[in-house]
Order: sequence, then C-alpha cells, then structure tokens
Amino acid sequence: MALTKLNRRLRIKWRIRKVVSGSPEKPRMSVYRSNAQIYVQLVDDLSGTTLVSASSLIKEVAEHKGVTKIEQAKLVGKLIAARSLEKGITTVVFDRNGYLYHGRVKSLADAAREGGLKF
Repeated sequence: MALTKLNRRLRIKWRIRKVVSGSPEKPRMSVYRSNAQIYVQLVDDLSGTTLVSASSLIKEVAEHKGVTKIEQAKLVGKLIAARSLEKGITTVVFDRNGYLYHGRVKSLADAAREGGLKF
C-alpha cells in the first residue's frame, strides 16, 4: 500500500532528526508549515526547551494584509533572525521537518540568512 503524504513526510522527518540535533550554542531551527500559516522555533534539544519562536500569526507579520504566503514566510524569517540575534544566537542547525526545500520553507531560510543567521 502506498504511503500517505503525511506518512511520507514523517518518514523523511525521522530520517533528518537522526542526524540533526540542537544545543544551547547551536540550536535547531525547526520549521512547521500548515496550509495557512508558517511557524519556526529555535530548540535546544539537550534541555528540551524552545529558545526563540516566531510565526505568521504574530502581530508584526499579520498586519501585512494582501501578501502572499511566500512573502509571509520571508517576514517570519527576518523576524526569527532579529529575535535570535537579540538573544545572542548567531548560528543554528536547519530542520526542514520533512518538507521539501522550496517555496515557503526556502524563502524563510533565505530571509533568516539575510537577517544574520548562519546555517
């Protein structure tokens, strides 16, 4: 029987997470995208805590009406970069969470790089 889209993504996610892990010095930048929104958080896997988070639901991003989802992802990428630099985090490990690296995930990553994050 063929895998569903969700099962396929979860298999890819598990394969990635075997290798990718975050630490306090270099946290894991985990991306989640739903049909309408995009979320990103910097996670310290050793202590199991979220250090910084941002999403397209935050007021600074949500007030931009009439923008495409890709433009929303760029705004979220810039926001997470600014927030992480405030906390003193400059390098991260990127976790695409099983999603293909194109579209919204790619634009978020590019905007975070432009904002000053290294990965």
